Amino acid sequence: MTGAHHHDHDHDHEGQDVPSATALRVKALESLLVEKGLVDPAALDAIVDAYETKIGPRNGARVVARAWTDPAYKARLLQDATPAIAEIGFMGSERPHMIVVENTPTTHNLVVCTLCSCYPWLVLGLPPVWYKSTAYRSRAVIDPRGVLADFGLTLGDDVAVRVWDSTAETRYLVLPERPAGTEGMDEEALAGIVTRDSMVGVAKVVVP
Repeated sequence: MTGAHHHDHDHDHEGQDVPSATALRVKALESLLVEKGLVDPAALDAIVDAYETKIGPRNGARVVARAWTDPAYKARLLQDATPAIAEIGFMGSERPHMIVVENTPTTHNLVVCTLCSCYPWLVLGLPPVWYKSTAYRSRAVIDPRGVLADFGLTLGDDVAVRVWDSTAETRYLVLPERPAGTEGMDEEALAGIVTRDSMVGVAKVVVP
């Protein structure tokens, strides 16, 4: 198991699920707006869900699909992911350093942030609740195969599992294996089957 454990960065809550001051202010503002009837909580939940599961992950899916279909782009992505991702327009002026790690038949990569929830939001959107949970953050390092099994992914003993620990300065994105049977699919169709979970490493991409 290989990791990148560089936790000299500032976290809102190290090792605890304690809301930051900013999170508390946002929650207070949200409650006030809902109370005054200015915000529909159901609509707000729908917006959050869209950014968590649809809009954000679609950016990462396009990066993966481009790498699957363009060998030159894939080489650039694995060598220096930050500018390669910027080529597609998904990196802002202030951004953490991005590293893309590739899954192969003999190596499976899993991304975590053990001290809080550093996450490549520019390509994956908002982090899911489970990614921020203490259970995932602790078990991903000490029992990655057990965590993967909890997500329904069982790997053979011949597959090495590498765990990558994100920081405020460095974020990781998994380049999943391209599934068999997708040889005739174009880049847009391929992006449509890439999931957020496969880019975190808790799932593989499957053909619907």
